[in-house]
Amino acid sequence: MYDFLIVGAGLYGAVFAREAAKRGKTSLVIDRRPHIAGNVYTEKTEGINVHKYGAHIFHTNNKEVWDYLQQFTSFNRFTNSPVANYKGELYSLPFNMYTFNKMWGVITPEEAMEKIAEQRAEIKGEPQNLEEQAISLVGRDIYEKLVKGYTEKQWGRDCRELPAFIIKRLPVRFTFDNNYYNALYQGIPTGGYTKMVENILNDPRITVRTDTDFFEHRELAKQAEQTVYTGPIDAYFDYSLGYLQYRSVRFENETLNIPNFQGNAAVNYTDRETPWTRIIEHKWFEFGRDENGNELPKTVISKEFSSEWKPGDEPYYPVNDEKNSALYEKYRALAEKETKVIFGGRLGEYRYYDMDQVVEAALEKAKEVLVNCEL
Repeated sequence: MYDFLIVGAGLYGAVFAREAAKRGKTSLVIDRRPHIAGNVYTEKTEGINVHKYGAHIFHTNNKEVWDYLQQFTSFNRFTNSPVANYKGELYSLPFNMYTFNKMWGVITPEEAMEKIAEQRAEIKGEPQNLEEQAISLVGRDIYEKLVKGYTEKQWGRDCRELPAFIIKRLPVRFTFDNNYYNALYQGIPTGGYTKMVENILNDPRITVRTDTDFFEHRELAKQAEQTVYTGPIDAYFDYSLGYLQYRSVRFENETLNIPNFQGNAAVNYTDRETPWTRIIEHKWFEFGRDENGNELPKTVISKEFSSEWKPGDEPYYPVNDEKNSALYEKYRALAEKETKVIFGGRLGEYRYYDMDQVVEAALEKAKEVLVNCEL
């Protein structure tokens, strides 16, 4: 008998299991995939830690979360500075003085502000959709070249049909700072994310079983006092109220017999015609070297293709529009009646979480649930 059955060996499940173990509680952690670490799983190819489910760059302003993870890994100094490719024109991201200079030839922040202010003027009042929000932030030119095509590929919807809040995550700077994240702490775990999660789960009170689908083994819940469920909330209830919508991502991976394909970890393809949204060159997350500091002679790239989720696909991004949010609230009401089940993580709570937010949420939930447990 276990204290907890934890469904999902990703960050949320692993952190919760570790916190339970610290309080003397036992957990059975299961995952339907053949590996731990969920979507942050990394796998070695030609000495390169390949991010199998898309690029994951850890960043946070939360020192508690940063210090917590330092127990299980060290982070390198990787800084996310993506490049945008619009029909062969290369622009710096996030939007900064390099971007504005390339777009308009402006030299000073004052000139850039004037240009953007001039283009912002077409939006009157509060932006009602993503297109209006983007133009109100950076003007029509940057919207048309660097936002519109990429966003419509990513979400499979016209920008005028998407909510304004999505684009608010993109920083705009009138400096030559091309660090994408405005975060105090940033980096990639040394040895990859899989090693980090393996270290989190490395405790004698934690048992891990991969290749174990919860829906084929629901009887496992009877072997635990409580269940921590990090899968899709609608799947837990057999889609009884209907399917929540997600965006999914498909990857085409290539190992190339050259040392350098694009010279950067991430290049976004922002025109509508190119079918992929971006290309990731994984070796640059660790500066093109292996763990012993040796230069790697080959490279691995991943082309990312965004698609509408359908049953059988991996769900990645919740579609938090009005319709889906209303449906989620109905599922949440059902979840609240499940007194022995904790729903957590991006899928369990149907919300967009960055990695640090997942760790923070798991720590908070563990503290809440385990508050009366003996250390």
